[in-house]
Amino acid sequence: MRQGGLHRRDTREVNLREVVQAIFYILSTGCQWRALPSEFPPYSTVQGYFYAWRDTGRWLRIVTMLVRRARQELGRKAKPTAGVIDSQTASTTQAGGPRGFDPGKRLYGRKRHIVIDTNGLLLAVQVHPANIQDVHGAVPLLEHLRDSFPRLQHVFADRIYRGKQLLNALSHCGPWTIEIVERPLGVKGFQLLPRRWVVERTFAWFGRCRRLSRDFEGSAATEVAWLLAAHIRLLTRRLARH
Repeated sequence: MRQGGLHRRDTREVNLREVVQAIFYILSTGCQWRALPSEFPPYSTVQGYFYAWRDTGRWLRIVTMLVRRARQELGRKAKPTAGVIDSQTASTTQAGGPRGFDPGKRLYGRKRHIVIDTNGLLLAVQVHPANIQDVHGAVPLLEHLRDSFPRLQHVFADRIYRGKQLLNALSHCGPWTIEIVERPLGVKGFQLLPRRWVVERTFAWFGRCRRLSRDFEGSAATEVAWLLAAHIRLLTRRLARH
């Protein structure tokens, strides 16, 4: 039905709940903005909210609030004192933006660098070209983490972060303890490592969203926003069950 040449949906006040549901639909299905079904608000409206919340940092603030609440539901203190760090290389499309070649994974794209708590909840995330080594990419990530969680000083990591290079680069922002979780000697094939499996599970949670199957975004900031939205989707479902 039309009123004054416009669809009725275009004249009503935007329902933010429907906007969030539309964003989660794109996240889950991996469809393009223009392919958003008609039962949601216009795709340009949804897209505008998504990028506005990216630019104002609202996605990160929502994740931080929900993580604290989820930790309290688990009987933990709101602010963690230990975390786990790791990265995942995702191949990029021709959309453009900064990218690089990861010789270890033999992929051309970007790295999703994250720090989680010991329950697998996201504390900090950064996306950078894949040719940047994990030790160098971890410095701004942990610097930002110290601003958000000043009590967090102990970090579990794999062998790529070993040595004094990372600790020396972080010496200006207080004490850190980097505990390297080593693979047992003589073990071949897949091995479930203490603490390390938690961060792999978090990456697996991201893998449930088809939008994150590859890096489709033109900028690293947009990729970060989708990662945060994916974690919000997970946290809201968990908290709703409680």
